[in-house]
Amino acid sequence: MSGRDLFCEPRRIRRGAALTLVFASVLVAGAATGSFSDPARKTAAEAPGSAAARHHDEVTRAAAEAMADGKSPMEAAERAVSRSGDRWGAVYSRGEYEEFEEALDGQYTGVGLWARRERDGRIEVTRVSTGSPAAAAGIRKGDLLRTIDGAKVDGRPVTEVVSLLRGDADAATAGTKVSLGLERGPRSWSRTLRRARLSTDSVTASRLSGGVTLIKVDAFTKGVGDAVRTAVGRTSARAGIVLDLRGNSGGLVAEAVTTASVFLDGGLVATYDVNGTQRALHADAGGDTARPLVALVDGGTMSAAELLTGALQDRGRAVVVGSRTFGKGSVQMPSRLPDGSVAELTVGHYRTPAGRSVDGRGITPDLEADKEPLKRAETVLSGLGDLS
Repeated sequence: MSGRDLFCEPRRIRRGAALTLVFASVLVAGAATGSFSDPARKTAAEAPGSAAARHHDEVTRAAAEAMADGKSPMEAAERAVSRSGDRWGAVYSRGEYEEFEEALDGQYTGVGLWARRERDGRIEVTRVSTGSPAAAAGIRKGDLLRTIDGAKVDGRPVTEVVSLLRGDADAATAGTKVSLGLERGPRSWSRTLRRARLSTDSVTASRLSGGVTLIKVDAFTKGVGDAVRTAVGRTSARAGIVLDLRGNSGGLVAEAVTTASVFLDGGLVATYDVNGTQRALHADAGGDTARPLVALVDGGTMSAAELLTGALQDRGRAVVVGSRTFGKGSVQMPSRLPDGSVAELTVGHYRTPAGRSVDGRGITPDLEADKEPLKRAETVLSGLGDLS
């Protein structure tokens, strides 16, 4: 298991509401994304009589009654969501939701470390963001993280380590200090870093053997679609591309659609329903439909990443390689509660261009590859076209 100190999403999994297909964030930030028209920004409460509307009313009423009784509205709302059976419904404090939106905007507060837990429980640094406080402190990939502010981290879930790095419990801001205990071979030392406002690096591109370009998309934060377009534009016109969506937990649907537009010449990307009303998402015309393309996925490929994968697969644009995706294909919308917290409640589901439902099923790759999936992807590309 791996994690990083830039997203608040891991807490969602810990609280039973795994990273959503963030229609909610697109709707909240509609002016920025331009993804939906104003009618699509309606909340569940604006569709009287629907099951989603009743669910919304129950959650809101529970929060209001708790507030009137001097109890926690957020806790009451959480209990109401739990009773409803809404698998992906969740309640967030005002700060948590603002933090989540900031992360999707491509900004976060942290020190710039990525980490994973080894089988023996030790926490290993897997990546250090360029220009980050961690990089300035000389921390390197492969270093072991032993303590955070004096607390031992060996054996802890990576989600907890991420939370400690970010200072979530104290609502830590840029400029606050965090002390790290580190180990590199026989050397042990401590460093005190100041958290900073950093930019996410959700898209990375690298050159593989045989002229193949690997484009890794970690999450669909703001600007990712244009970043993928830029990365594709920098490759040879005949270069095969591996679009690596492994571990991509989703993000802004608008960015997934923009990414689809890089490889499709218009047409349907997905359909979705909100309170029974059907809507559709379409790619822009003019995408590159000629170069060989493989989409690489795994069980950590979720929500908006599954939407993109399904579109490329159904439209015959990419060969999908890897293992079955997570299976998160429901639509959530946000609702502000009396105390300022936010409830995200399920209001519908999306389907791929061929009408397949993803929720609870995931997407089955064209070629299963649990071992050495990247090597299998390169092999597939070698048979799809001239990669010179």
